[in-house]
Amino acid sequence: MSTRYVLVLVTTKDKIEAEKIAKKLLKEKLVACANIIDPVTSHFHWSGKIDEAKECLIIMKSRIDLFSELTGHVKALHSYKVPEVLAIPIAVGSDDYLAWIDGALK
Repeated sequence: MSTRYVLVLVTTKDKIEAEKIAKKLLKEKLVACANIIDPVTSHFHWSGKIDEAKECLIIMKSRIDLFSELTGHVKALHSYKVPEVLAIPIAVGSDDYLAWIDGALK
């Protein structure tokens, strides 16, 4: 079992913002890979009502020890007042892939 590694999910208002965040986190070696899914339709509670928006979803591979620093960068670059930054533990992965993640990160 390998809960040292995480998938980090971040939604953004558009692809430009998603790419800006992904490139910064890659440059800082806080993520090994970032997949951008465009568009996704999000339904959510906001300001006392149910809302809907077209967004982009970034799925990133990282380690739990980098999550706090990663989150700081996302908040600094993000246009949302409350950006989604979630880490989902990776329970298991191939040894080769996990080693590649380690080699790509600081």
